[in-house]
Amino acid sequence: GRLKQWRGIATRFDKLARNYRAAIVLVTALLWINA
Repeated sequence: GRLKQWRGIATRFDKLARNYRAAIVLVTALLWINA
C-alpha cells in the first residue's frame, strides 16, 4: 500500500505545481496589463 500512497502524494503535488504555475502566469499577465 505504500506505493499507492506515494503515487497519491505525487499526483497531488503535480496538481498543486500546475495550479501554482497557472496562478503565477495569471498574476504576471494582470500585472503586465495594468503596467
